[in-house]
Amino acid sequence: MPTETAPRAFGEKGRRDTRQRRALRDHLAATDAFTSAQQVYDDLRASGDRVGLATVYRTLQAMADAGEVDTLRTDDGETLFRKCGPRHHHHLVCRSCGVTIEIDGPSVERWASKAADDHGFSDVTHVVELFGLCPACTKAAG
Repeated sequence: MPTETAPRAFGEKGRRDTRQRRALRDHLAATDAFTSAQQVYDDLRASGDRVGLATVYRTLQAMADAGEVDTLRTDDGETLFRKCGPRHHHHLVCRSCGVTIEIDGPSVERWASKAADDHGFSDVTHVVELFGLCPACTKAAG
């Protein structure tokens, strides 16, 4: 969902557009990197925002549920968050440095649609994340 529609999404769900939510949205909009709820909390506190850790977790989860942020789960189970692009996409993620690129997957879209149709499913969603080494990390590895 584009940034300009984010405040409206919270209103549609009956959530107040609080100072803490605005600070969190602004923080996510300022970076392209995936980040943990703890790191968002630490960054907000360091910049002088008074926000609770539980509020950060709840708000990030609500934003993820509303499609406003992308999520990635690390190997150790931690969820990372990033402001979502305005269109459906997938991710190519470097296992070493974490750089993440949004990619299109038209063949994945066709396959997912056909698989759902073949089995009588409707209203299907999916997430595709490809993990590997980016060119810089591949070069550094030798």
